[in-house]
Amino acid sequence: MKADRVPVLEPSNEASRDVSSELDQTGPQLVIWGTNVVVSQCKEKFKRFVSRFIDPHAEEDERTETMDVNEPLYMQKLEEIHTLEEPFLNVNCGHLEAFDPDLYRQLVCYPQEVIPTFDMAINEMFFDKFPAAVLGHQIQVRPFNAEKTKNMRALNPEDIDQLITISGMVIRTSNIIPEMREAFFKCIVCSFSTAVEIDRGRIAEPTLCTNCNTNHCFTLVHNRSQFTDKQLVKLQESPDDMPAGQTPHTVLLFAHNDLVDAVQAGDRVTVTGIYRAVPIQVNPRQRSVRSVYKTHIDVVHFRKADNKRLYEQMEGKEHLFPPERVDLLQLLSKKEDIYERLARAVAPSIYENEDIKKGILLQLFGGTKKTFTNSGRGNFRAEVNILLCGDPGTSKSQLLSYVYNLVPRSQYTSGKGSSAVGLTAYVTKDPETRQLVLQTGALVLADNGICCIDEFDKMNDSTRSVLHEVMEQQTLSIAKAGIICQLNARTSILAAANPCESQWNKNKTIIENIMLPHTLLSRFDLIFLMLDPQNELFDQRLARHLVSLYYKTRDSEEDELMDMSILRDYIAYAREHIHPKLSELASNRLVQAYVDMRKVGSGRGQITAYPRQLESLIRLSEAHAKLRFSQTVEVLDVEEAWRLHREALKQSATDPLSGKIDVCILTTGLSSATRKRRLELAQALKKLITSKGQVKTLNYPKIFSELKEGSQVMVTREMFEDALKDLQDDGFIIVMGKNTIRVC
Repeated sequence: MKADRVPVLEPSNEASRDVSSELDQTGPQLVIWGTNVVVSQCKEKFKRFVSRFIDPHAEEDERTETMDVNEPLYMQKLEEIHTLEEPFLNVNCGHLEAFDPDLYRQLVCYPQEVIPTFDMAINEMFFDKFPAAVLGHQIQVRPFNAEKTKNMRALNPEDIDQLITISGMVIRTSNIIPEMREAFFKCIVCSFSTAVEIDRGRIAEPTLCTNCNTNHCFTLVHNRSQFTDKQLVKLQESPDDMPAGQTPHTVLLFAHNDLVDAVQAGDRVTVTGIYRAVPIQVNPRQRSVRSVYKTHIDVVHFRKADNKRLYEQMEGKEHLFPPERVDLLQLLSKKEDIYERLARAVAPSIYENEDIKKGILLQLFGGTKKTFTNSGRGNFRAEVNILLCGDPGTSKSQLLSYVYNLVPRSQYTSGKGSSAVGLTAYVTKDPETRQLVLQTGALVLADNGICCIDEFDKMNDSTRSVLHEVMEQQTLSIAKAGIICQLNARTSILAAANPCESQWNKNKTIIENIMLPHTLLSRFDLIFLMLDPQNELFDQRLARHLVSLYYKTRDSEEDELMDMSILRDYIAYAREHIHPKLSELASNRLVQAYVDMRKVGSGRGQITAYPRQLESLIRLSEAHAKLRFSQTVEVLDVEEAWRLHREALKQSATDPLSGKIDVCILTTGLSSATRKRRLELAQALKKLITSKGQVKTLNYPKIFSELKEGSQVMVTREMFEDALKDLQDDGFIIVMGKNTIRVC
């Protein structure tokens, strides 16, 4: 930092005039060269701001635990630094601008000079107030929320060396790189040593030894030099800021010291930092540089809060709620109709579909995380998976995009537009180190969140097979290009699928309608059908609801936003503080429900429930107990979970031939009635072939026509082929070519 002692002219700004009148104007003052920043004035203004600024409407992430809104905000933060011994002070630039616009303008224009001045001022104030305090290092001021917020595309040369704030999604973080902070040089002639600190990213190598007057005799000693942590973060533009028809821009961030590993891939963050430009070297061995500069942002502050989304769940880190807010949430949880209220707050613009909204609400709460490592089972899945399938135009994609915009760590993919590697992970070459690195895909980025997959039925089989492990074991195993690893993918999956004939065929089972493998369907906890009822009264109500969305008043919109903020707090509080356990009565009721589900089909020799359905019931009842802020799962939770499960089953696993619920459809792909009919047809075919006597070969079309004539029910070619296949499996016949059947 260069500084000259020059007298300061009379400032024109009134705020500056007040300060300068307080300071001693007669003596020379320290002004930073090339700027209009007077160090003493700057320190005095900042001290005044810290000691006087009161913010009655402090946001969630700015509050301290025992905060009094009528006291100066930053003095309370200094006390928090004293108790927690975390030497960082986050300063909201919006506050600074409201208090002193001149100081704010200086901070934005000359951050490299003003932030160290703020550091000096805050340290003086802190040690005046707490002289005996011991901190790891000096307090660092971290400004955020600069008003000069830029769209990533709008960054241009006039922003260089200025404080900017941009938002986006982190797509990649590098390993930690050591960066030299202080270089240790030693003279090779007389062993004289000297240390040189880094100045603006460069280290000035000493040329002359002051001890023996030899030129160019210094050598760098690595293990005596001091290094700091540095990390490279890639930030991608958020979709809201993107102009139509453009691909997203990315910008490079450098995080230092404590900001290293503050964000992970998949986080949506607002970054405040200093925009820098560095020249590119033509050849690493030569000093000449190109005239084209490479830009990056040196991060000063990361902020993850977003008013329109739920809070992010971090392990071992809880959110601070003011006591009055906690009381309000506790009061809400005791209301009889809290379940219905919260379900109505989910996607209010979508008409009806109450049970589907309740299912999505329980998915947002999730079950209780449990581990059975000692018994050899591993982790028990706590996430709920939901599949929505049905006619076009029944707001499936609307529900998906609502959930995507609500949950912080969420990813949205479409069936045709995603590949297996895009969902899991892919191997690329790192542009800096030229090493093979693993880039994570959508399922890993949505860890602890929800992955929304639209057009689920249009996915390739290879892409869909990736989901088997994720949906049950919650991990992703990868063995590619010498990289063998297992990644966590504790994600809930919300998928939407259309029927294969684009309209739901009521005479077909769910498997035949959406053509999904039954191994995958049995992994979904709830499968909802969203059918178009084709009812005049329903159509009238739906149209009235849709039209009402277009003439909404400002008040009703604000009411909805209020619901949203309560919903965020409610879900965050429940997920962090409520971990329900099964009570004795609830356990017995679960066992009874499972036995009843099995009993339904036992009389007809078919299976109507599997252990996966029981685990689904446990998860759903835990989520319902969380919703009531109850630490134990009661019978009413199990009843509601069973009702919701039955509703979903009634819609999705009903056999169109018998009209009865049959879980076999989900687990084996065939209903028992279909299986029975197939068996009868095979027996009839066997009888027909045996009646022919000692004939070695038979004509395929002739047998088919004879079977059709002799049967009372209609026999299609597919049914005939299935019957032949069954007989061939039994070793009774062999199908040779397209026209001949050989009898064994």
